[in-house]
Amino acid sequence: MRISFIIILFFPLLTFAQKADTYQIRTIAFYNLENLFDTKNDSLIYDNDRTPEGKDNWTEERYLKKIEHMSKVISEIGSADNKTAPDVVGVCEVENLNVLEDLIHHENLSKYNYGIIHFDSPDERGIDVALLYKKNAFVPVNFNSHRLLLFNLEGKRDYTRDQLIVEGLLDNEKIYFMVNHWPSRSGGEARSRPFRLEAAKLNKRIIDSVQRQNAKAKIISMGDFNDDPIDPSFKKILQVEKNYNNLDSLSLYGPMEKLYKKGRGSLAYRDKWNLFDQLYMTSTLINKERESYSYWKVGIFSPSYLMDPKGKYKGYPLRTYAGGSYVGGYSDHLPVYLHLIKKQN
Repeated sequence: MRISFIIILFFPLLTFAQKADTYQIRTIAFYNLENLFDTKNDSLIYDNDRTPEGKDNWTEERYLKKIEHMSKVISEIGSADNKTAPDVVGVCEVENLNVLEDLIHHENLSKYNYGIIHFDSPDERGIDVALLYKKNAFVPVNFNSHRLLLFNLEGKRDYTRDQLIVEGLLDNEKIYFMVNHWPSRSGGEARSRPFRLEAAKLNKRIIDSVQRQNAKAKIISMGDFNDDPIDPSFKKILQVEKNYNNLDSLSLYGPMEKLYKKGRGSLAYRDKWNLFDQLYMTSTLINKERESYSYWKVGIFSPSYLMDPKGKYKGYPLRTYAGGSYVGGYSDHLPVYLHLIKKQN
């Protein structure tokens, strides 16, 4: 969407308005859809709970309500600034391509004509990452899924999600999007940390490989990283900077650390907010001239309807199941987003 800004310059005894600049805004979002499973039993994955006969009593009615909820949220992310649904959306915790098709064809999203990029990952729970994109805004030209090989203390393979990278043209401007869902904190943060450090190393290798081909490449990495912006995966491995004044040509910039230090988060656990859902980018997206797409602002989408209004989890994201019981909410994570902006001629 195009918006206009009026720049007012004040001088003693004289006020005048400069001609308004018109800008194109594109919104990039990420949302953990919290176990978006269909109702069918897939013998190749552990989805027995999410069937009508399973522990969760996952009926067609509940599935369709989940689709309706997820599509409603996606349609509104970032709309306070952009007045439309996001142009590119990374998602995780989706079972397969079929649920993504149901999602984008729901009446809440169908008018936006989203495309899908998805690969089946080897995750034991059968959950994947994917990229949704408005076909009139972004044209994919190349995409790949990178496998994260992990082994536990017994030397056995620990199957987890792949990392997705998509190269394409955003209004004819080349840009790369990465979608992540790093290993969880199951078993404790310290015990599971090595897995996320390995995920960060893979992320860094993918970015490095793109930058070796083109040092000026614009890359946005998004996902549920199961780590906060201050954790070692971001600070020691990726070396993400919170201040864009400290960037060099190959640096990574993480605008969400400032939100985290203000107490903002995308999920809550035991009365503590974490900001596991993040977006970070290459320094090539910091451009004050706005002649090409550059970073403008970042946010956490948290309207009141996404928050639990009462009970034990009051003030937490209103999830689909809580304490083992179906409550018919949305997700245990809040969506995050950023706006890119470019001056129009």
